[in-house]
Amino acid sequence: MTELLESIDFQSQLDQMFFIHLNSVTTIDLQLISVTALGAASQPGFRNPFSLHFLGPVSRQYLPQHTYQMVNEKLGTFDIFVVPLGPEAGRMRYEAIFT
Repeated sequence: MTELLESIDFQSQLDQMFFIHLNSVTTIDLQLISVTALGAASQPGFRNPFSLHFLGPVSRQYLPQHTYQMVNEKLGTFDIFVVPLGPEAGRMRYEAIFT
């Protein structure tokens, strides 16, 4: 499913919540705060690359760099590689890049 997602799919979800279920009890909520185009596709027929930035909950804990199963009410469930970038106002900022 992830390979079918385009930046336009995420544009409509700006400021919406995405959920990562770490186990049957723990869920981490991430708010999508930006969708940024990263230039043109490397080859014809490939998607244009883009990045997503998320803010996690107010917490001293954060998600380590890893591939997580993410859920969004509109986009459904998909796997996404997330990298922590650093804290912002007590919330960890995360990035995912799609090429």
